Amino acid sequence: MRCPICDQSAQRFGYNRNGSRRFRCVPCRRTFTTINGSTDRRCLSKDKIILCLRMLLEGNSIRSVERLTEVHRDTIISAMVEAGAKCERFLEERVQSINVVDVEADEIWGFVGCKERTRLYRGLGEEVGDAWCFTAIERSTKMILAWHLGKRTPDSTAWFALKLANATNGRFQLTTDGYTPYRTEIPAMFGERIDYAALVKVYGAATGNGTEVRYSPGEVIDTHSLVLLGAPEEDLICTSHAERHNLTIRMQVRRLTRLTNAHSKKWENHRAALGLFFAYYNFCRVHSTLTDNTRDGGQPTRKTTPAMAAGLADHVWSVEELLYEIS
Repeated sequence: MRCPICDQSAQRFGYNRNGSRRFRCVPCRRTFTTINGSTDRRCLSKDKIILCLRMLLEGNSIRSVERLTEVHRDTIISAMVEAGAKCERFLEERVQSINVVDVEADEIWGFVGCKERTRLYRGLGEEVGDAWCFTAIERSTKMILAWHLGKRTPDSTAWFALKLANATNGRFQLTTDGYTPYRTEIPAMFGERIDYAALVKVYGAATGNGTEVRYSPGEVIDTHSLVLLGAPEEDLICTSHAERHNLTIRMQVRRLTRLTNAHSKKWENHRAALGLFFAYYNFCRVHSTLTDNTRDGGQPTRKTTPAMAAGLADHVWSVEELLYEIS
């Protein structure tokens, strides 16, 4: 047996409480165990890891999962970071050159460590402060085609546009909000192969008491569309599906729940949590609006994931399949 840290020889070192064999590295003195033939420093069974991650994916905080499963929070975070990085790579490799028709893009706000005003006041680095997640969703399949975590800057917008260009194929209609960098980065990345429009919302002044004014967004009093590329259909210029998906993200990723102390403290953890959720949403989570007419003698059944609707999967994946059986 070889050590997963220093790749040196290791000796048997008894058993864990779950019955799996434990080893100790002779040179570095670290201990680790094996799970289905693969080495893992966490003395935790695969079923327990999956349970912890499933609870995170259903909106539980790290410490609530720790209390319910009696698994230390550091172990939970380590498993989440590892799974999140793997899922991010998997989505970039699997979601490529997909034929789409109608795509909507939006951004959702979060923060790491502290909010942007506090970061600027304290003179902290870019690894904390506001964290904007750009997402693109296909209107009919509800597939998350691309996502990018960064600051709300032209550079982050360009990276997001590049990921969306790699994920899509052919001509389609794209709608974004009125964020100005979209108007230059999207045409520069896609050229003439899309019909692109921006839906600009006009907000009125917030009304109510001090708490409502502080935490509630202003009321939308008007909208107007800007045709920026090609000839988009007026009836399809919409960002409602992307905005509704933002609610799903906030409901199921605890780090994005407002007015709590469950926010991310590290950028790496924030990114891993989002990567894990988007892979789970595409391949494992059944969407209530998607039906499959090929089952039960042609009768509609509500057992379809966005990946199945997009033709990337032929069944609903389990979390175990997503984490342990993907290449």
